[in-house]
Parts: sequence; structure tokens; C-alpha cells
Amino acid sequence: MTQETSYTIEEVAQLLKVSKLTIYDLVKKGELPVFKVGRQMRLAANDLDAYIAKHRINSTNEQQTIIISGQDLALDRLGKHIEQRLGYKVLRSHEGSFNGLITMYQGNSDIASLHLYDGDTAAYNLPYIRKVFVSHRYILLRLLTRKAGFYVAKGNPLNITSIADLQGDVRLMNREKGSGIRTLLDELLRTHGISSTHVTGYEREEKDHVSVATAVASGAVDVGVGIEKTARLVDVDFVPLIDEHYDIVLLKNAGNEAFIATVRAILEDPVYRQEIRAMGGYDVAQMGTVVFETI
Repeated sequence: MTQETSYTIEEVAQLLKVSKLTIYDLVKKGELPVFKVGRQMRLAANDLDAYIAKHRINSTNEQQTIIISGQDLALDRLGKHIEQRLGYKVLRSHEGSFNGLITMYQGNSDIASLHLYDGDTAAYNLPYIRKVFVSHRYILLRLLTRKAGFYVAKGNPLNITSIADLQGDVRLMNREKGSGIRTLLDELLRTHGISSTHVTGYEREEKDHVSVATAVASGAVDVGVGIEKTARLVDVDFVPLIDEHYDIVLLKNAGNEAFIATVRAILEDPVYRQEIRAMGGYDVAQMGTVVFETI
């Protein structure tokens, strides 16, 4: 049997200069075939070469490619509008908010979405962006507003209404590190003086809202934190905690003024706004508002 070179997920991420979450997302979608050696997933070198060749842009017929990071369906619709207006190829990276911000800092995305709550200021997003993009020029645009809160069983039998109710025997399903909802939970615990060690299940993680809500609906856990829209899709009740701001940030440079102008025009387009409004659970009244822009 001929020995074939293969890579671990971490090695593939290093070779492609992306995060491990991005590689796991490609594996989950079936775009990168893997095999297991014990409990470790590996990718054959020839399969990696095939993936790169498939996605390589022909220099004689070059098509502009942009990457949008984030998990909300509103970003999928934004990508479609960008493709229609500019003819760009839009790729999606399903990174959580903080990881998406770091990916943009590393030069690996063009639009980063985020909903990162800062407990000290009770503000969203800008406190984090200012710390990461210290020497960068950027524009922060409001995409939408949505309610975040607790997923609980029908009728809320444990009467969970506040962050203090997570202490004790209440079983939590958490979100992954780097996600906006994980940040919200951590900040609320911190500002209320509650140690994560007092929250049963804090270390248990899921990578999306639906999985968290489903865990609550099945009775595997008692509570999870997520957005109201998902509670409507899964058989759970929702206890609102906060109106969260879901924004997008774009870096400004000498070559992308037209691109930024197009994105802003899409956010101001009644057609796009109605598409997002029709999804339910979203407030688009502030869509397209400039939250902050560097000179």
C-alpha cells in the first residue's frame, strides 16, 4: 500500500491561513473529505490539492471574490445582492463574532458581522472593534436589531427570568467560544459577580442557535441563550434579556470605496429590507445606519 501524505485539521488551517472553525465548517458541508485515524480527523494531500484547484480563480478570466463572516441568514441575502449588483463571487465563512473580527484583522474577510456585548459600557461591538482595529480605518454599519434571551421549556417550569437563575442545579447549554451569544453570557455573568463554576453545564457547547434550542426542547438541558427567531422554529419558550445590535464592519482602503458604497446602497434598498423583515424576528428600522466611521 502506497503511503499517502495527509494533514490534521490544524495543519490544513495553517496551510490555508484560516481558522480551524472554517475548516470544520468546510468538512461539515462536505467540501473537504476527511477520514479518521482513531479519534483524529485527517485530510489527504491530494484532496486538499483538488479543493484548491477547484477554487482557484483563472487569471485570464478573473472574478472578484469577497468573504462575509458570520452565521445569520441575513448575510446570505446580503451576499446574493452583492453578487447581483457587482458580479462578485461571495463566499461565506460561518465564524462567530469575535473570531470573524480576528479573521478580518488577519486580512481573510471583507465583511465581518458581529454582536459583541460589552458589560462595562452596555454597548455593542464598537468597544471590541476599537481594541482590535487600533491602526485601521473602518466603517461600522447597523444591519439589524434582534432580541437575545433564554430558551426554556414550554411554560418555563423553572421560572428562569434572570442571569442569577442560572446558578445551582439549572442545566445550561452554552455556545462556542468566540460567538456573540457566548460573549453576552460571559459579560452578564461577570457584571453580576457570578462565577462560571457556579453554572452547571457552562462547559457544554453547541455551534448554533438551533442546536442549543433543540437541546432545551429535548430536555437534555434546562436553558440556553440565543435569539428569539430560533425559539419560533423550535418548540421552546423564549425569555427576552436584551435587544442586541447585529452590525457589519468593513475596512476602508484606497481601493474599496465603491464596494462600501454598494453595500450601503443594499442596506438602504427597500427590497433587501423587506426580505429580512419577512424572515421574522428582526427589526430593520436602523438598517444601514452608520454606527461609527473613522476619518
